[in-house]
Amino acid sequence: MSLQCGIVGLPNVGKSTLFNCLSNAKAQAANFPFCTIEPNVGVITVPDERLTRLAELVHPGRIVPTTVEIVDIAGLVKGASKGEGLGNKFLANIRETDAIIHVLRCFDDDNVTHVDGTVNPVRDKEIIDTELQLKDLETIESRIQKVQKQAQTGGDKAAKQTYEVLLQYKNALEQGKSARTVQFETKDEQKIAKELFLLTAKPVLYVCNVDEQSAVHGNKYVEMVREAIREENAELLVVAAKTEADIAELETYEDRQMFLQEIGLEESGVSRLIKSAYHLLDLETFITAGEMEVKAWTYHKGWKAPQCAGVIHTDFEKGFIRAEVIKYEDYIKYGSEAAVREAGKLAVEGKDYVVQDGDIMHFRFNV
Repeated sequence: MSLQCGIVGLPNVGKSTLFNCLSNAKAQAANFPFCTIEPNVGVITVPDERLTRLAELVHPGRIVPTTVEIVDIAGLVKGASKGEGLGNKFLANIRETDAIIHVLRCFDDDNVTHVDGTVNPVRDKEIIDTELQLKDLETIESRIQKVQKQAQTGGDKAAKQTYEVLLQYKNALEQGKSARTVQFETKDEQKIAKELFLLTAKPVLYVCNVDEQSAVHGNKYVEMVREAIREENAELLVVAAKTEADIAELETYEDRQMFLQEIGLEESGVSRLIKSAYHLLDLETFITAGEMEVKAWTYHKGWKAPQCAGVIHTDFEKGFIRAEVIKYEDYIKYGSEAAVREAGKLAVEGKDYVVQDGDIMHFRFNV
C-alpha cells in the first residue's frame, strides 16, 4: 500500500533538515531557497513497540515493521499558483501526495535567513494556504463552467449534486478557507468531493519547528499557530528539527534515550511525527506473529477482515473463510497463542468483522 505524505513549507523553515532525520535519504539542507528542487522520497519505518514485545514472546526469525512514504517537496513562495519560483512543480508534486505535513518556522535565529525577513508562522502558513486555495478555486471555477448549464436547465440529478458541492467549495475558498473545512453529510456528496482531488482538501499536520528550549512545552509562535488552526480540522505537532538532527547522529539507542531524557522528552519528535503521518493517512496496523516473523501490515481504518486478508495476498481475500483474532493485550497477558486459546480469548470472526488496530490475525482461506 503505497501512500505518501508530502512535507511542505516556505524556504528555510527546516523541512529538509526534518526529512533528513526521518529518512536515510539525505536531502540537501542549505541556508538558501530552492536547495530541494526534485522531490526526495524516503520510505520510513513506522515505530511500533508492540512488535518488539511480541518478538520477546515468539522469538521469530525477523521483525518486519510497516512503512510510510515521506516526500520532501521544494519550498514554495508567494505567487506559486501563477507559476512563480518553482510553483508549478510544487503544485504538481503536492497533488500526487495523500496528505500534507506543513512545517512552520517557530524559532528565532539570526543565522538562518527568513524569506520574508521576520519570523511569523501564521503569515507563513497563510502564504501557502492562499496559493493552494487559489489553485483549488481555479479548479472549481473550471468545473462549474462545465456543469452549471446542465445542472440548472436539465433534469440531470448527478450534475445538480455536483454543482451544489462545487458551490459550497467555491464559497469557502473565496472566504480564504481551505476545502477541508467544508463537511458533506451524504455519501454521494462525499464521493463527488473526493473525486475533485483538491489540494486543500488533503488532511494536514502542522509541524511547529522550534528551538531546543521549546521542544517540550512549545512557545509563543506555537500558540499563534494553535489559535490559527482551531477551526480547521487539522493536527499540530511540536518538533525541534535541529535537536532531532543531533539525536539522529548518536550511535546507540541508549545514548538517544539519554539525550531525550535530558531535554525532558519521552519520545523523539521524529518518532511522533512518523506515527502522526501514519494516522494522518487514516492507516492502522494488524499483526501476524509466528516463528518465521512478527510482521506489521498496513490497512485503512474501517476495513473488514477479507480486505485485510487481501493485503497479505489477493488469494486470501478471494477464498476468505474466517479470521482467528487475538487482541494484542491478551497475547501479552497470556504469553503465547496456545495459552490464549486455552483461556478462551481467541475469537473466530467472519467477513463482517471490522479489524482493530493491533489485532493479531490468522486467516483461513480456500482457493
